[in-house]
Amino acid sequence: MARPFVTALVDTYNHEAMIGEAIVSVLAQEFPASEIEVLVVDDGSTDRTPEIVRQFAPRVRLIRKANGGQASAFNVGIAEARGEIVAFLDGDDWWSCNKVARVAQVFDANPEVGLVGHSITEVLLEGNHRVEQLREESRFQANSPQGARLFRTRKNFLGTSRMTIRTELLRRIVPVPEVLVIQADEYLFTMAAVLSVVVVLSEPLTFYRHHGSNFFIISADDPAKVRSKLMVLQALSRELSGRLQVLNVEQGTRKAIVETVEVEAKHLRLAIEGGWPWETVSTELQLMRILYGDASIWQHLFSCTRLIPALAMPPRTYYRWRRRLAQASFYQRVRRRFFPFPVPNHVNRQEKGIR
Repeated sequence: MARPFVTALVDTYNHEAMIGEAIVSVLAQEFPASEIEVLVVDDGSTDRTPEIVRQFAPRVRLIRKANGGQASAFNVGIAEARGEIVAFLDGDDWWSCNKVARVAQVFDANPEVGLVGHSITEVLLEGNHRVEQLREESRFQANSPQGARLFRTRKNFLGTSRMTIRTELLRRIVPVPEVLVIQADEYLFTMAAVLSVVVVLSEPLTFYRHHGSNFFIISADDPAKVRSKLMVLQALSRELSGRLQVLNVEQGTRKAIVETVEVEAKHLRLAIEGGWPWETVSTELQLMRILYGDASIWQHLFSCTRLIPALAMPPRTYYRWRRRLAQASFYQRVRRRFFPFPVPNHVNRQEKGIR
């Protein structure tokens, strides 16, 4: 079978220090240049980002638009895409050289697959690399309660720089609600996972960069950004619930899909707006059940022990205390030695220092 024509869709905003590396990683793919188009959607950058992108013309096409957030950038880029599949990349990340060839191979061999994700290498602030790798390839569809529960434990491998989606499937999903100025990728990959079969590869094919301006990784010490993320999560929950209901997805499946978004929003609300101590305990136990249900008994005991102060502390006080504790060097040493941070059984985590 012939290889699919691929659109590499790069969304960017004020990434002047990183956009060049992202584009180079696309142009260096072990995939015929004649079979891949590169679109960069600049969401109203005020720095040198568009100037840098133009240096790659005519191999790279720049689309400039007024600042409107990730959803609006996706809507513009998807409308312009000519490829049979669209591989997404944030302007502050980069791909392994075999990324496009590997995912194209999956689509070529599996016509029923609409979405492909994969493992990831996180580039931490201090420069170390942390590899989050699935122990084995995963295949599912989130159109049943069982599939939805599998989806929510795999969705960390489906974010922007990891997801590749068939264009015909994207046309059934768009427009992405533009209230999703961040986390528009979650709307796309969630709908794609409901409407089609998903394959998540075990190979780490993307480098995800942590830095001070990440929209997704927001410091709890910045209440304005936390509140903005809370509002987006609440909107994401509403939009997904409504769309899934229109598609007649049965209630148990809808609940399993949206529950993770709802509990994350509840966690942020308690941290910045407060509430009752019992809400903190309930939310934390729910998070543990969803994300680390297969963790060891010792991890569960440690998590429950850490919740004891939450029985008496107001939520904002508790989360402030927990953030300070987590930053303490003695606490980090104790955790690494006796209670390593929980890792789901289906994931292998390795951290590598960079010399």
